[in-house]
Amino acid sequence: MTLIRKMILALAGLAMLAAPAAAQAPQTVRFATEGAFRPWNWTEPDGTLAGFEIELYKDLCARAKLNCTMQAQAFDGMIPALNAGKFDAIIAGMSATPKRAEAILFTMSYGSTGQSFATLKSSPLANLPDKGKLFPLATDEAAAIVEVEKLKPLLKGKVIGVQSSSIAAAFLDKYLKGVVDIREYKTTEQHDLDLAAGRVDLIMASMAYLTTAASKPGNEDMVITGPRFQGGILGKGSAIGLRKSDTALKAKLDDAIRSAVADGTIKKLSDKYFGYDVTPH
Repeated sequence: MTLIRKMILALAGLAMLAAPAAAQAPQTVRFATEGAFRPWNWTEPDGTLAGFEIELYKDLCARAKLNCTMQAQAFDGMIPALNAGKFDAIIAGMSATPKRAEAILFTMSYGSTGQSFATLKSSPLANLPDKGKLFPLATDEAAAIVEVEKLKPLLKGKVIGVQSSSIAAAFLDKYLKGVVDIREYKTTEQHDLDLAAGRVDLIMASMAYLTTAASKPGNEDMVITGPRFQGGILGKGSAIGLRKSDTALKAKLDDAIRSAVADGTIKKLSDKYFGYDVTPH
């Protein structure tokens, strides 16, 4: 056997040994979040990301044996950026609505809190009826519409702040367009500031967000008011957004979410960040 042939066989043997290791290398998944939507996700003063979804994505990636990274991305551009390949997955308190499902693929839900209103304690709107009462749009839209009709004369001509491209914005556009003045903001924190300054009468966002926002320094005068709506145009709850082609990744993440629900991990993280269980049922 010539020296060259021996070298070729040796290299071939090394390649065969390396192949199984390469085949077992974990899939890399680049996640994106907003970093400005407490308690789902937020950015610390040092620039690091924190919150319910930051802990959750790490847990899910470990369960699914994925190598994951995280980056911040403006919420209103997330779906186009995902489909453009700038990252591979969205975990940003994004509800799996029928409209969004036309553009991207969603995993099963990992949390749901519903949408409600907040105003200032001094406002006459602080006593809107049915505070905290849940109206499910998916299973009883008729009752929810009756509730909206009850609100219309109280809200007529009022200015409501809402985050652009959010499910709350979609709700207002469908059920209260022409009744209220809808003012959109890039982030929820911006509409909080305008509420405190009296530039809007109400804001609408997720119940979880409003509960946390009302407890922040500077928001002492904020109070949650009126009913809570869930389902239907508001989606099936927060889920991970993926490209339509990533069905295999969806299956892995669905299994990880089911596991995290079953062993109580999502409940534990819910209690830590929300103060109540947001596990989907």
